[in-house]
Amino acid sequence: MQFNPDEISQLQSHLTARWHIESPAASGTEFLQLVEENHLRNFQLWHEEDIARRDDLGSERVHQAKRAIDRFNQQRNNFIEEMDKVLVAALQPKEAGVPRNSETPGMMIDRLSILSLKEFHMNEEAVREDASENHRATCGEKLARIIRQRADLTQCLGDLLTEVASGTKTFAVYYQFKMYNDPALNPQLYLANPTAGK
Repeated sequence: MQFNPDEISQLQSHLTARWHIESPAASGTEFLQLVEENHLRNFQLWHEEDIARRDDLGSERVHQAKRAIDRFNQQRNNFIEEMDKVLVAALQPKEAGVPRNSETPGMMIDRLSILSLKEFHMNEEAVREDASENHRATCGEKLARIIRQRADLTQCLGDLLTEVASGTKTFAVYYQFKMYNDPALNPQLYLANPTAGK
């Protein structure tokens, strides 16, 4: 299985660019399939979030976007957990006796995914021909910071995986237990449909 942070970051960049010119779909294998599935949900979330902020599409399209955002966000978190389960099984992190990392590798991979989307779209703004020179310059500065943040986070992920493998740091799967999409846990849903919360 592949747990190379540089490979993961490069894959996210590659997919971000590819999915802007062809229909997005995850096609990896083993652990990288989970990375791609997580990234796909972030890609879909990003664009639905943009649509949800438009005022010219009508309330029904915005409503659809909000529902899609809920769905993709739930799936995104599910894939974070799945990545962490695989990493726990593969790396066998210690249960006690060493410092515990509050952020899991899956959470870090998810953040790298979002940063790859930010980098792609900020680069678009930095070279946008119909924007002002000041806009392009400001976006260029932001782009440089995003690139640095991605490099730093990629290094941090590599350090964590190395430390877990050597037994000097640990982590555990942190389940999100998202309640808003569960008709048995969201009072707005189960009070509207009393049989749902049973």
